[in-house]
Amino acid sequence: MSDDGEIQLALNDVSVSFGGFVAVAGLDLAVGKGELRCLIGPNGAGKTTALDLICGKTQATSGEIRFEGRSIDKLKEYEIARAGIGRKFQVPSVFRELTVRENLHIGQSRQTGVLANLVRFGGSMDDDELERLAELVGLSDALDSAAAHLSHGQTQWLEIALILAQDPALILMDEPTAGMTGQETGKTAELFNRLRGQHTLIVVEHDMGFVRDIAETISVMHQGKLLAEGSLKEISSDPQVREAYLGSGGIGHA
Repeated sequence: MSDDGEIQLALNDVSVSFGGFVAVAGLDLAVGKGELRCLIGPNGAGKTTALDLICGKTQATSGEIRFEGRSIDKLKEYEIARAGIGRKFQVPSVFRELTVRENLHIGQSRQTGVLANLVRFGGSMDDDELERLAELVGLSDALDSAAAHLSHGQTQWLEIALILAQDPALILMDEPTAGMTGQETGKTAELFNRLRGQHTLIVVEHDMGFVRDIAETISVMHQGKLLAEGSLKEISSDPQVREAYLGSGGIGHA
């Protein structure tokens, strides 16, 4: 929770089912403004579905989702994005044929249509702001490189920069370090720690080493529900969490 105790996002008794399968079952989750919250759990626990519910990709069957005091569970995906929630999916969606600089211009622009955004480059993003963003995500030396030539980790950082260019209050990250090298994962942890407080972050992650590097509060999901919540030390010693992870190699491999 944030120091001032302000709840920015609250899921209250939220459920969703697909063809009879209950993916999220009565989930209660509260995240404070400026917090970096890690969401973990065994495979099939409902973590990605929870992110889908928050960003409007999936609509809840029951319950309520409130963001900054406003009920958002009936809003469309684009309306939730406009309200200040950004989402990074597992597979990056960058414009591979364009340079990093061109990607960032488009990411910042509110105007729809790639061509329209390319035409209005001059006014879409202040160069100082663009370079600050590139430096933040470690892409200053790659501004004039085509996105297709970036490494996997750099492509992930570019997509994070595209989300940051929109300046959302809340950013949802789904397995941001998947496929990264150890060095890239370390750099991503540094980036997330810099973003802490400036944005609220909810991070779904399997790499417990990465979670250890960034976590304040960890929420553990199991069978669509919130199973436990607390510091890494608290959840690691929780017998319910240990039991939930049995058969998946233990919490260190989740």
